[in-house]
Amino acid sequence: MSKVILVTGGARSGKSNFAEQLCIDRNNNTAYIATSIPFDDEMKHRVKKHKESRPQNWKTYEIYKDIYSIIEEVSENHETIILDCVTLLVNNLMFTYDLDIDKATQDEINNLELYIKDQVNKLIEEIKNTNLYFVAVTNELGMAVVPANKLSRVYTDIVGRINQCIASQSDEVYFVVSGIPMKIKG
Repeated sequence: MSKVILVTGGARSGKSNFAEQLCIDRNNNTAYIATSIPFDDEMKHRVKKHKESRPQNWKTYEIYKDIYSIIEEVSENHETIILDCVTLLVNNLMFTYDLDIDKATQDEINNLELYIKDQVNKLIEEIKNTNLYFVAVTNELGMAVVPANKLSRVYTDIVGRINQCIASQSDEVYFVVSGIPMKIKG
């Protein structure tokens, strides 16, 4: 039977390190799903640091759309999956959806959110059809001030609701602060 774990926290809170340690403690057969698109030198440096911090034998899958479509194949070769991170997954799905948020109607924004939620729900559904130990990492964005521009507000709202969606379907949820994990569900 599968196990779904969500690890959340602020930027540089230690959430990825904690999530990676959960996988290391579980077994040594982990698939790493990287959702980032390294589009500039800073992002390439961040990706490099992340790669260097995790075990070299972990297989990396760079994908952010239709992740559910690879889960069956990944489960044939791995017992554990870490997805890092949901926040970038949402970001990339938003920007490949081809919608100008500043000019979008509320109905168009709602449809965008439904599309992203469908991607996430299909992923969790596929995970639950396996015996995988699945750890998803996300940022907790709801503890900051409300952003001044529409794009940032829409992004923060969607990430918050996607985090809630995943947390509701998770067996365990952890909140990481200053490198210290706190179990808040499970």
